[in-house]
Amino acid sequence: MTGPAPSVSAAVTLTASAALLPVLAVLGELRSTWVAFTAFAALCAAVGRRSRPSAAPLIGLAAWLFHNGFVEHRHGTLALAAPVSEAAHVLLLTAAALAAALLAAPRLRSVRPDLVPRPPRAPSRGDPESPGRSPRFGHPF
Repeated sequence: MTGPAPSVSAAVTLTASAALLPVLAVLGELRSTWVAFTAFAALCAAVGRRSRPSAAPLIGLAAWLFHNGFVEHRHGTLALAAPVSEAAHVLLLTAAALAAALLAAPRLRSVRPDLVPRPPRAPSRGDPESPGRSPRFGHPF
């Protein structure tokens, strides 16, 4: 397993989301637009890239809390006016984190022949590497 524990990834997401809010406010995008949602999805992907895939649900939920509370409904109030829409937001943010985590995870591959050392060869009959040895008994005569 690579990356920090899922709870650490969630804490990093909460901190990064809090840092993203002033940036969105300076840009004038502190409202429910596709720019703000894309910024949060990019944040989820950035944190997910350095996290375990099992942390993706926590990353998505942590980013959604800030998006819902400070971008969609302002002043830190969470609201579920449209539960289907909010569920889709959580799923999209989670999918961004999961996709980045899976793409960054080490791949499980079969054994590559160029990385496996070859065992030493046993001398065979007429082998030029073993001069003076009898091919039948294995000792010089």
